[in-house]
Amino acid sequence: MTNGRTGESWEQIEAIVGQGDAAALDSFLDTLSPAEVARAVSRLDDESQAAVLTLLEPGDAADLLEELTDAQGADILEELSALQAAAIVDEMESDERADVLAELDDEDAEAILAKMDPEEARDARQLLAYPEDTAGGLMVTEFLCFSQSLSVADVLDDLRRNVERYSDYSVQYAYVLGDTGTVVGVLRLHDLVLSPSNAPLTSVMIANPLYALVTTPLAELEQLFDRYTFTGLPVVDEKGQMVGVVRRADVEEAQGERAEEALMRFGGIIGGEELRSMSVASRAFRRLSWLIVNLALSLGAASVILVYKDTVEHIIELAFFIPVIGNMSGCSGNQAVAVSIRELTLGLIQPRDFVRVLIKEAQVGVLNGLALGLLLGTVAFIWLHDPVFSLVVGGALAANTLVALGLGGLVPLALRKLKADPALAAPLAVTTIADMCGFFLVLSMACAFVVGAL
Repeated sequence: MTNGRTGESWEQIEAIVGQGDAAALDSFLDTLSPAEVARAVSRLDDESQAAVLTLLEPGDAADLLEELTDAQGADILEELSALQAAAIVDEMESDERADVLAELDDEDAEAILAKMDPEEARDARQLLAYPEDTAGGLMVTEFLCFSQSLSVADVLDDLRRNVERYSDYSVQYAYVLGDTGTVVGVLRLHDLVLSPSNAPLTSVMIANPLYALVTTPLAELEQLFDRYTFTGLPVVDEKGQMVGVVRRADVEEAQGERAEEALMRFGGIIGGEELRSMSVASRAFRRLSWLIVNLALSLGAASVILVYKDTVEHIIELAFFIPVIGNMSGCSGNQAVAVSIRELTLGLIQPRDFVRVLIKEAQVGVLNGLALGLLLGTVAFIWLHDPVFSLVVGGALAANTLVALGLGGLVPLALRKLKADPALAAPLAVTTIADMCGFFLVLSMACAFVVGAL
C-alpha cells in the first residue's frame, strides 16, 4: 500500500509521477521486488519512464536502472538530456554502466560520457574497449587495494576514513599490490580484523593468488569458478597491473545471457534482445528479417514436390504451398515463444498477463502476416498467373501467422500456469498446432474459392 492508492504497480507509479512526489515514489519502489520494478517500468510509456528517472535522486535512479535489462535502461536514458543521463550513469556500478552505454548509439554514448565525472568516464571508456565476453568486459573497477608496505593498522585506518566511499563497493577481499601495481596477495577481511595492528600485510595476506587477464574468455572464467569457490578474481592488464575484479555472480549472469541469446536465435529473434515494451515496428523488423530468409529456404525445400506434378496434376500447385505455410507459421510462433519465455524469466510478465501478450503479438502478427502473405502470394501469381489462387495461399499464410503468434505468446504462459517448463514444451506445441491450423486454413480456403470457381 502507498498513500491509499490501489491498482497495478505501474498505475500507482504513474499517479505518483503525476503528482511529482519524489519521496512517495522512492518509498513505493522500495516496497516492490526487483522483478516487479522491472515489470512495472516496462509498462510505462517513454515519457513516464523518463519522468520516473528525473524525479528520483541520481543514486536511486541508478539503482532502478540496474534492475532493468541493459536494452531497457538504454532506451530510457535516450529520453533524457545528456546531462541528466550522465548524473545517473555516474552513480551506477562500473560494469553495469559499461553494459548500458554499450547499448546506446555511439553518438549518444559519447554525449553522456562527455558530461560525466572525468574519472568515471575514463573507467567507462576502458571497460567499453574490452569485448563483453572477456574478463575485461565483465569486471568491475571498484575494488580495495593496498600497498604491500602497509600494516594492518594502516589499512583499518583507511577503511574508517573512507567508510562512505567504500560502502558502495561489493567488498569480499582486499588486494595487496607490489611497487609496480602487480597483485602479490589477497587479503580476507576476516583475517585483517583479527590480526595484530602492527602486523605487516605481507604476513596476513594469501600470497601468489590466482588472477585473470583482461583477455581471458568467458569459457575459461566459467571453468575457474567451477573449480574454485572464489567470489571474485583479480583482473590484470597486459603489463600485469591490476585493473579490476571479475565476480562469480557476473560470470554466472553472462552464462545465463548467452543461453538466452541461443534461445532467441533458435526462435529467430535477431538484432539483440527483444521486449514487448519496444516499438511494434522495431519488433516486427527484428523478426521479419529472419522470416523472409526462412521463407526463401522453405520455398526451395517445398519445390521437391514439383517432381510429382504429372501424377497429381490438379492439386500439385496447392501441395507445393502447404508445407511452406505450415513451416513459416511455425517459425513465427516460435519467435513469440522465445520472447514470452524470456519475459517470464525476467519477471516482466506473469501467466495472468495473457490479454496484454495477445494484443502485443497480434500487432506484430498483422504486420508480419501481411508482409509474408504478400510475398508468398506474389510468388504464386508469378508462377501460375491465377489471382484467386494467389490470394488463397497469401491469405492463408497471413491468417496463420496471426494465429501462430497468438499461440506462441500464450502457450508459454499456459504451461507456466500448469507448472510445466515452457522452454521444453512450448516450441513443439506451437509448431504442431500452427501446422494444423495452416493446413486447415489453406485447404478450406482453396475448397471455397479455387475449387468452387472451376
